[in-house]
Amino acid sequence: MTEALKRIATRDAYGEVLVELGRENPNIVVLDADLSGSTKTALFAKEFPDRFFNAGIAEANMIGMAAGLAAAGKIPFASTFAVFAPGRVYDQLRVSVAYAGLGVKVAATHAGLTVGEDGATHQALEDIALARVLPNLTVIVPADAAEARAAVRAAVEHPGPVYLRLGRAAGPAIYHANHPFRIGRFDTIKEGRDVTLVACGIMVDVCLQAAVALAAEGILAGVVNASTVKPLDAETLEAVAVRTGAVVTAEEHSVIGGLGGAVAEFLSSECPVPVLRVGVLDRFGRSGKPGELLEAYGLGVTHVADAARRAIALKKDRSGRKR
Repeated sequence: MTEALKRIATRDAYGEVLVELGRENPNIVVLDADLSGSTKTALFAKEFPDRFFNAGIAEANMIGMAAGLAAAGKIPFASTFAVFAPGRVYDQLRVSVAYAGLGVKVAATHAGLTVGEDGATHQALEDIALARVLPNLTVIVPADAAEARAAVRAAVEHPGPVYLRLGRAAGPAIYHANHPFRIGRFDTIKEGRDVTLVACGIMVDVCLQAAVALAAEGILAGVVNASTVKPLDAETLEAVAVRTGAVVTAEEHSVIGGLGGAVAEFLSSECPVPVLRVGVLDRFGRSGKPGELLEAYGLGVTHVADAARRAIALKKDRSGRKR
């Protein structure tokens, strides 16, 4: 197995690429809220102690500091857990960063159910919804470690604020190390005929597995990695909806306000087709092992495959004929 194909958490990839970028660009600075060991910014702090700022358990102050640094011409990465940013820092993120249009990069780790045993209070299931509603804020959810590295590099080049959603647990590799990434562009990993599975984060791999299972039944499911949740890739989304006539979204997030909401909002007005959302229903998380939680909350391979079958069935018109 090559280095690029090892199971690596997106938070680990984030910490590693920060060090690379720090060597390349002296304007990059990193802030953390006393969680640098967990967010992996400790790697940057070790090599560049004069460009690392520990704000302590004061996340709101950290975002204000990052905004000031951005206004002074620096490229700040502000890191904490996803339950704290955007949740605890929403006013500062809204006014000091998004409203001001400053190039702060908020890297939030430990998102979703796969935080595992830390339980409901630390399992951010609403952060995409909070982030994507803010004007000027780009929202990125990498599918694996290679894409996380590429997304962090893209965030550096992006002039505005960015929210990067990263995970705690090591996940399967989908891409090689040289994977190209462009903000605002989806990646169609697999072409489909009967239904399209549109996913972000760890659910991209789940959808790839579901597509294999569906293929055994003669159902050709496309798989699209929608890693830029905002702005949506409208061109690709409309094209796959036209091609297959049915869409299933999948995310490690609430079905309210996240990727599924964004896709449904767009397609309902631009290309109405059946859209079913796989994600966490209107519930909080709970303590457990990551894999067991995904199954318990309906985010497993069988759940995606079931949603795909239901979406295909919904393509029937009023007379009962399929499109």
